[in-house]
Amino acid sequence: MIKMKTLKPKVVAIVGPTASGKTSYAIDYAEKNNGEIISADSRLVYKGFDIGTAKPTIAERKGINHYMIDIVEPEYDYSAGLYAKEAEMKISEIISKNKLPIVVGGTGLYFRLLLENYDPPKVEPDYELREELSKLSYKELYEILSKYDKTRADEIEINDKKKIIRAIELSKHLEKPLSEYRKEPNYDVEWIGLNYPRELLYDRINKRVDLMIKDGLIEETEFLLKKHGRIKNLIYTIGYQEIIAYLDNKLSLEEAKEKLKQNSRNYAKRQLTWFRKNPAIKWNCEPIRLKK
Repeated sequence: MIKMKTLKPKVVAIVGPTASGKTSYAIDYAEKNNGEIISADSRLVYKGFDIGTAKPTIAERKGINHYMIDIVEPEYDYSAGLYAKEAEMKISEIISKNKLPIVVGGTGLYFRLLLENYDPPKVEPDYELREELSKLSYKELYEILSKYDKTRADEIEINDKKKIIRAIELSKHLEKPLSEYRKEPNYDVEWIGLNYPRELLYDRINKRVDLMIKDGLIEETEFLLKKHGRIKNLIYTIGYQEIIAYLDNKLSLEEAKEKLKQNSRNYAKRQLTWFRKNPAIKWNCEPIRLKK
C-alpha cells in the first residue's frame, strides 16, 4: 500500500527589519487573501507599549483580526516558548475558520520556534549564574553569548541584560546552539521578506522616530513609568529607554531622538542578519505596495 503524504496547513510569514512596512503589507495581503494576522513581535505582546513599538492602531488594522497583541501586562516575563505555544493555537483557530494565517513581525526567535519548529530541551533557572552574570556589562555579556551562539547574540536588543543573561543560561546547559535544535516543521510556510536599500530604510527609521515624538512618545513613556515603575521590560525596550534618559536629564531631547534613531538602525541590522540565514525567504517577491 502506498502511503499518501499528509498536506500541511498553509501559513504565510512576512518578515523584515523595523520600518520596512511589514504591518501595512500584511494587512493588504490579508484583505486580498482572506487572512488573519498573528503578530511575531516580542514587544507588541505588552499592553500599553503602543507608540514606542509602532503598534498598529485599531483603525490601521482595517477590521482584520490581529492576534498576540496586548495579551499581558509589561511586568510579565513573556517568553518565546510561551509565545510559540499560544501562537500555534491561534494558527489552528484561524485555519478552523477556513482563513489564511499570516504571521508578521521582526522577532526572529519567535519565527524560529513557531514556524521553523526548533525545540530545545527545557532548562531550569540557574539563579546563582544569573546573579553572577548580572554584575557584568552588556558588552561583556554579549561577548560571552557570542562564543556560544553568535546568531542569538545579534538578535537580542542592545542593553537588554535580562534577555541576554537568559540566553547565556540556556546556552551553558544546551549541548549545541539553539539553531541546531530543529524538527520537521508543522506547516507549509511561504516566507516573504521585506526590505529597502540601506539609505532608504534608514531614512524611514529616522522619519518614524520623528513621528513617534510628534504622536506623543514622551507622554506615553511618562504614563508607563507612572503606572509600572522602572520595570526591566520598559527600561530595556528601544523607544522607551532613550526617552527615559531624556526624562532623567541625561540626554537632551535631540540627543535622545538621535540615540533612538541609532539604536533602531542597529536593531534593523541585527534583524536582517538573523533573517538572511533563512534561505526559504523570498525577499520583496511581490510588487512593493508599502506606505511611506
